[in-house]
Amino acid sequence: QVQLVESGGGLVQAGGSLRLSCAASGRTVSNCAMGWFRQAPGKEHEFVARIARGGGNTFYADSVKGRFTISRDNAKNTVYLQMNSLKPEDTAVYYCAADVNSPPTEVPERYEYWGQGTQVTVSS
Repeated sequence: QVQLVESGGGLVQAGGSLRLSCAASGRTVSNCAMGWFRQAPGKEHEFVARIARGGGNTFYADSVKGRFTISRDNAKNTVYLQMNSLKPEDTAVYYCAADVNSPPTEVPERYEYWGQGTQVTVSS
C-alpha cells in the first residue's frame, strides 16, 4: 500500500508560480513510477508529468512542457511539481499518483495509488 498526500495548491494570478508536494508513505518514491494529473470541472483526468522509478527520467504533457518541472526528494520521500508561468487554463484539481509495477506511462488507469488532490486556481 502507498499513501499519498498532496499539498501546495492555492489561488495565484496568471504568470505566477506554485510548488505542489506529494508526500508518500508505505513505499519509497524512488521505487515507484510517480505521476501528476489534473482534472478540471467536467473533464477527464489529464496527464501532466511523470518521473520514472530508479533513474528518474521525466516526461511532460506538451501543454506544460517548459513551464512545469517534476522532481523527487528521496530523503523526504516526496515528489514535487514546480509550476511556473501559470495560465488560467491550468486551473484544476491536481493529483499525485503512484505505480509500483507498470512501466512509466501517461495513462491514469495504470496508476494504482492516488492522493486526495489539491486545488489550483489561476486567475486572469
